[in-house]
Amino acid sequence: MRLNTLLVCLITLFFQITAFSTDNTLKDGFINGDPGISSINAMSFGPAGILFIGDSEAADIKAIDLSHHNATNNSDVNIKNLDGLISELLGSAKDQVQITDLVANPVNGNIYLSVQHSSGKPILFMVEGEGLTQVPLTQVSYSKISLKDPVGSEAKDRRGRSLRKWSISDIHYADGKVFVSGLSNKEFASTFRAIDFPFNSTQNASSLEIYHAAHGQYETHSPVKTFTTAQINGAPHVVASYTCTPLVIIPLHEMKDGAHSKARTVAELGNRNTPLDIIEMESKGERVLLMANSSRALMKIKIRDIEAFGDSLTTPVEENSATAGVDFINFPLVNIQQLAKLSATEFVIVQRDANGDLILKAEGQRWL
Repeated sequence: MRLNTLLVCLITLFFQITAFSTDNTLKDGFINGDPGISSINAMSFGPAGILFIGDSEAADIKAIDLSHHNATNNSDVNIKNLDGLISELLGSAKDQVQITDLVANPVNGNIYLSVQHSSGKPILFMVEGEGLTQVPLTQVSYSKISLKDPVGSEAKDRRGRSLRKWSISDIHYADGKVFVSGLSNKEFASTFRAIDFPFNSTQNASSLEIYHAAHGQYETHSPVKTFTTAQINGAPHVVASYTCTPLVIIPLHEMKDGAHSKARTVAELGNRNTPLDIIEMESKGERVLLMANSSRALMKIKIRDIEAFGDSLTTPVEENSATAGVDFINFPLVNIQQLAKLSATEFVIVQRDANGDLILKAEGQRWL
């Protein structure tokens, strides 16, 4: 009995040492100080409590070590009047603050909100019970990497609006890489990047082309608005969506540095809409995607339906707001501003309620 107990202890110690060694290796290049965060346009957690911040204004990715934050139980979080709480903490009116992203740390379930103040200052909050705690960003342990050939700071669209914020439209960590969507300064501006982590000189960037059924044309300039990575028919893919709302998939092996990748459009989910967040969840033992939208309800899309759809949309959807391709389910959850995965069967949302206030709450089994 003593031998068995000793063996279990040794095995446990081995895995603890291995995990600690791996964590240290990931943070070998980190330094302490001010990473110079100019904006927080997108966030994603990696392993070991590392938060990746997409800073469009600086056109770089910051990796921030948040492993020292104690775990909090957020499975039943429900903060009402969230925008009022943020405004009170910052001493500002509600119309002076904007929530730019929402993420949850898969290691401990901690929830974080990024906020942009009208002064231009980016702010990070951590959810603690029914309150928020501001996370200091000027004295942290960090690493960072600049993007190759980002869209220029002076670049504008046809309406004269700055394109710089789209240098990073979304970010996602998976399998030792930080994946980044956005615009470059190249002729085919829509770009997808795969950046090794820990950061080094490797930064693969490929341009993207899609057929947009709602627009009835091929496009290379519109950025991916939100994406995730998922196994499709046994191979890793990017699953992405654009404004007006095509859903596309691209095998990751096709995205090589300097390559021009053509995505397969598997669904048109309706025009006059911007997809906001997409996450993979489990529902009754099968994998599904949940997607939040600016002007449509929360959508559930079964990954097996994407796998079974061998076709690609290549002709226009003629009727206004019509859909085509892979089917989806609309949940009666509307006005969702932000969506993040809390666990395999729980997610957290920022939603505007009937009174016009923002609320932050966890959801799960009743929808999945």
